[in-house]
Amino acid sequence: MDDLRPITPIRRPLADKRVRVPASKSIANREIVLSAIADGRSRLRVGPLDPGEDVHAMIDAVVALDYRVERDLEELVVHGTGAGHRAGGAIDARDAGTVARFGAALGALGSGYVTITGSPRLRERPIAPLVDALRRLGATITGDRLPVTILGPIRGGEIEIAGNESSQFASALLLVAPRLDGGLKLHIAGMLVSAPFVDLTIASLRQRGVKVTKEGNLITVDEGKVRPRDLRIPADVTAATYPAAAAAVLGGSVTVEGVDARVREGGQGDARFFELLQSMGCGVSHRGGAVTIRRIGELYGIRANVRDCSDAFPTLAIVATQASEATELTGIGHTRKQESDRVKVVADGINALGGRAQAFADAIRVEPAPLHDGIVDACGDHRVAMAFSVLGLQVPGVAIKGSGSVAKTFPQFYELLAELSR
Repeated sequence: MDDLRPITPIRRPLADKRVRVPASKSIANREIVLSAIADGRSRLRVGPLDPGEDVHAMIDAVVALDYRVERDLEELVVHGTGAGHRAGGAIDARDAGTVARFGAALGALGSGYVTITGSPRLRERPIAPLVDALRRLGATITGDRLPVTILGPIRGGEIEIAGNESSQFASALLLVAPRLDGGLKLHIAGMLVSAPFVDLTIASLRQRGVKVTKEGNLITVDEGKVRPRDLRIPADVTAATYPAAAAAVLGGSVTVEGVDARVREGGQGDARFFELLQSMGCGVSHRGGAVTIRRIGELYGIRANVRDCSDAFPTLAIVATQASEATELTGIGHTRKQESDRVKVVADGINALGGRAQAFADAIRVEPAPLHDGIVDACGDHRVAMAFSVLGLQVPGVAIKGSGSVAKTFPQFYELLAELSR
């Protein structure tokens, strides 16, 4: 991750650019797991753009658990095994939290030993709440941090899990719940971060015929069959925030095709980013299966709790450097345990370019200040690398240390930036 990439500035408004982004990692990884436990064959079309290492790691994880997957450049065919328990295996989740967490729950369905490991950073990230929940459902597990070894099978029942560190713990349990004897009653304790992603999991289950009810913080999933699906994975809303931010910092307009960026129940969680861009002075329109972002006038600072769309906070922070007023983003304390300590790394990156950013335990404050050239260390974090690369389109002389991390979710990201400059 020590690769250093200078960013070629554009420094002019975008002239009605049209771009595409990869398939949604969040939806793809949920659908891969559900396809594995479905009763029959599912066909998942991811399109011509590489969806990134996280999706490849999820595919490899289900294959490691002895599920059959056929793949080519644009689609996956997953042969579901229904209620049949699988053998053990070894999962390398690489740097993907979804793969470690979803893979742990999927592995716990079977009666063989399953080991899960990952990158050095992933081994530092939290998984203990999920491990504890799986133990209470009947699994035998060694370790509370990666690497862990899991021996199932787990059974259904009623269980509580904390929501303050990651929504993926709840999603992991919900995804396998229809295959548990008696189903699952899941209580989410406390404040749930990235709550729309749990709603996305519930929507994915319902679309496969699973009965799910939600009453406040109690989610009930009935035992039952999981239908196979033939599905085109929609474009990634989080990936779409980067060209959107380019229009915000440069002016002009960009249309991201194939993206449903409207805020709605069961939709992609980071769609709220586009509402926040509107609050900052951008025009946003949704039509024809695309989203268009336009900025003509100045940008304004905002004060917002972004707990529900925290993956987008680094991008909002770099847009805030170009605003006429200070911006405060709160509800982001849990991002300190993601691919990097995001709150600190984003503040350090802004300050390295002459900006004024202050990191707090659960927030960041960005004040207007002239920016200059400099090196931003992304600390191996794809979200940070992409956000500051966008800022480099406006600020000459920006270079990104660790730019290769973008392959995690957007391998063709720098091709997109080149397309914006043409």
